[in-house]
Amino acid sequence: MAASAGMAADVAAPAPAYKAPAPVVERSPWQIRVRALLVMPEDGGSVDGVSGSDLSYSNAVVPELDITYFFTDNWAAELILGVTPHDINGSGSLSGLGKIGEVWLLPPTLTLQYHFTDFGAFKPYVGAGVNYTIFFDQKADSADSLDVKDSWGFALQAGFDYMIDEHWGFNVDVKKLFLQPDFDVTVAGNALTGKADLDPWIVGLGVTYRF
Repeated sequence: MAASAGMAADVAAPAPAYKAPAPVVERSPWQIRVRALLVMPEDGGSVDGVSGSDLSYSNAVVPELDITYFFTDNWAAELILGVTPHDINGSGSLSGLGKIGEVWLLPPTLTLQYHFTDFGAFKPYVGAGVNYTIFFDQKADSADSLDVKDSWGFALQAGFDYMIDEHWGFNVDVKKLFLQPDFDVTVAGNALTGKADLDPWIVGLGVTYRF
């Protein structure tokens, strides 16, 4: 009887429930950032045929949006979008001209980045890419007219994100653009040409969101 009761208990015991493995959730490859940028051109440039001519430029603080697409956890492409205004001032033998003019820049920049993934919430990266700067809303001041030519340039980049959670983080970013556009300028009725050595440093602080 005891043996029969034991067998009956074994038969009556429910089989353990099957537990399906948790589904694998793939991360979105898209990320955006909103930054405040300090744009600091390096002073330099010249007017052709004017001995001792030099140029200087004002700094600017502007908002900026960038969009990043991750091909892998490490490799990504980033498109940087924003506009920035700058004054162009005479320097050297041109210092008597004071403010020559002002111009707005639209400098979309595309970089290929490598992201380091071994530091937990701290996620540094480096990048390099190309820039095409469009100059618009140009206004002459002491000059009669001013036309800065759209120009290609190269870009270097380094920065980091510090992620608060899976989606949100803080960002610090530094870029160097190598940008030296040609320009036409008319001063006192004289049509002149030259080159502006802008080569700006761009320092950004902002917020990151990873989809």
